Amino acid sequence: MVLSIYDTFSRKPSEISSREGIVTMYCCGPTVYRDAHVGNLRTFLLSDLIARTIRLSGLSVEMIQNITDVGHMSDDFQEDKMLEQSKKEKIDPFEIARKYEDRFHHDLANLNIIAAQKYPRASESIELMHEMISELIQKGAAYVGEDKCVYFDAQSFAGYGQISGNRLDALKPGHRYEYVEDGAKKFHADWALWKAAGNRKEMIWDSPWGPGFPGWHIECSAMSLKFLHGHVNVHVGGIDLRFPHHENERAQSNSITGVESVDLWVHGEHLLFEGRKMSKSAGNVVLLDDVITKGFDPLSLRLCFLENRYRSQMDLSWQSISAAHETIKRWRSKVAGWGVVKNITMDPAVLAYLENDLDTPRVITYLRALEKDAGASEDQKANAFAYADQVLGLDLTRAPEVRELPSDLKNLLEEREAARSAKNWALSDELRATLESAGLEISDSASGQSWSWR
Repeated sequence: MVLSIYDTFSRKPSEISSREGIVTMYCCGPTVYRDAHVGNLRTFLLSDLIARTIRLSGLSVEMIQNITDVGHMSDDFQEDKMLEQSKKEKIDPFEIARKYEDRFHHDLANLNIIAAQKYPRASESIELMHEMISELIQKGAAYVGEDKCVYFDAQSFAGYGQISGNRLDALKPGHRYEYVEDGAKKFHADWALWKAAGNRKEMIWDSPWGPGFPGWHIECSAMSLKFLHGHVNVHVGGIDLRFPHHENERAQSNSITGVESVDLWVHGEHLLFEGRKMSKSAGNVVLLDDVITKGFDPLSLRLCFLENRYRSQMDLSWQSISAAHETIKRWRSKVAGWGVVKNITMDPAVLAYLENDLDTPRVITYLRALEKDAGASEDQKANAFAYADQVLGLDLTRAPEVRELPSDLKNLLEEREAARSAKNWALSDELRATLESAGLEISDSASGQSWSWR
């Protein structure tokens, strides 16, 4: 079997292709001027799930993820995000980049996302971009404007708009992430491949067209074609990158290669938090560190994502994270009780769900049902969970956390048991509230009370 996944370009699920058993993947990486929020991390997890499923099917994956540390203009079209943050924190822009790049990798590790083979930085790939821009000019797909910037000639690419559905003749001047230059461009929808430095003093490089810095879109074309041997089997990104970034990237790359440079364009949907879009103004931007600070296993966030289709808008909440945290604790305890699986064998149901457009919610539902199935043996359960976890990545074989109960809480539990025996329900309830505020979860039954850590 081969993974079939929804291709934004063709508007239908398509099988992933490979060359000599290797699938090349490119995932648009972070712009490292701030911490990645959980919505960003959902997209990065998508590429990990795709790669893990491909490997489960018996193929190899070669994945590249770029680091954008220059050239990404802010939404108000005024200043590069790196320089903007550099001013706020009053440190060198390259220090900003390395600081948040390190945090990005730390977040990936906490989410158990397998590292890409390479993380090329835009700032270290300037010559690659120069080479591509020069070739685009030679091919008649780019030109030098009167302002000494280099622009891609959008009208030179007949297939523009096939990813996003945006027709070139319908685009209005000043569309997203592009400066508006009066008279410098031949056509208002053309975009900058190389920007003249102008008054900018930092993060600029010499070029055949004078000092300047790259446009945002050219970096992904240059890096993906260079490091993935001229062709990408699967290109992954968030739905917000569909236009203009991926539309522009496709035009640039195809103009170089003369063919479709990407087989499949895969996009992850938006993430809401407690019913609202995450934003600074709303004050609801959530980082992975926030999840950890609240005492939740970071993989509880991963499980929340797995319980939703990657192509569906998702509403995350602290309640859902808490529930996922409890599920992971229970599953680790169950897996430990079922015993170690020495030779994991294929579970046909799990593989079928995954290879059908990465249907992780069905996998989770299947595991929940199997967990409660009295007719299934412990060996069957252990194998299914171990097999699925090769993609789910919930680290289910990790030993359940053992926390020693402090003596004061032990005394309170004994007092409560005595109060229950004496039918002193008021005192029992009072002690229960005290224990729960200390982090315990109390359960009562005919055989007595039991407890566990929350």
